[in-house]
Parts: sequence; structure tokens; C-alpha cells
Amino acid sequence: MTLNWTWARLEALGAGDVYDFLALRSEVFVVEQSCVFLDADGVDRQAWHLLGRNLAGELLAYLRLVDAKVKYPELSIGRVITSPRARAMGLGKRLMQEGLKRTLQMHPNADIRISAQARLQKFYASLGFRTQSEPYMEDGIAHVEMLLSYKSNFLAQNLSEKNK
Repeated sequence: MTLNWTWARLEALGAGDVYDFLALRSEVFVVEQSCVFLDADGVDRQAWHLLGRNLAGELLAYLRLVDAKVKYPELSIGRVITSPRARAMGLGKRLMQEGLKRTLQMHPNADIRISAQARLQKFYASLGFRTQSEPYMEDGIAHVEMLLSYKSNFLAQNLSEKNK
């Protein structure tokens, strides 16, 4: 499946893009996962947003890269979602790979922290993230902090080699 990627700060996105990602986040996090929380947490203004749309323009994948020192000392990736209509197609991995690639092009020596749902530890570990905490509850779902260290990041090392 072909995806067209948009990578932009909030103020550079159109109203339709913002509406679409807020609607998808609400559909998945609030409705599907039954989490009652304020999704519009004030962090979107301090983040890059990655939107993956199919050729028909439907938003199927989304994540945000939060600036360092906003949520954690490091950069952080969060709100990682794929549309329920496009699951089991490998889009989650493609989304994360695209997000990591773009992040490391801008910040080649950065460590990246995530608050991952505990059930997804193996998925994030396959991308190089390492668990940094015991499980904790967030919005009624078990999470763990995970870190992708630049020094152990194969993708970052490959990008650095290509940029020389």
C-alpha cells in the first residue's frame, strides 16, 4: 500500500490535517481503548507531526515527535497510531521507521524516549528501543518507558554513514 507522508510542525499543517489526526487519535485512544483523558494536552504545539495517507487521502497512520525537554530530557515519540481500517498490514512498523528516519535526519545524535504500551514492548524492541522502567499504569493501560540510544541505533549509524 502506497502512503504519502506529511512531516510538519502544527502551525504548518492545514485545518483538515489537524482535524484528521485529532479524530483518529480520539477514535483509537478514547473510543477503541476506552481511555478517558484530555488528548489535546498542549504538547502538539511543541512537536513534529507525521501523517501517512493512502492515495484516496485517508489518514491511516500518525505519530508525533515531541521536542526535547517537553515531556522528557530526550526527544520523544508518542501518539503512535494506525487506523483500525488498516491494521495487520505492517503500517505500524512503516510509520515508526519513517518517523525515526526523519527524526534522525534532523537530530542525528539524539536519543529518543517513548512511553510504550507494555504489550508492544517486543514491537518497539525490534526497532532498537530498550525498556527503561518497570510497568506503570497510564490511563488504565500498562506502559513502560523505552529508550532508543543513538550509540546503539543501527538506523542512525546507517544514516550517518550516508551523510558523510
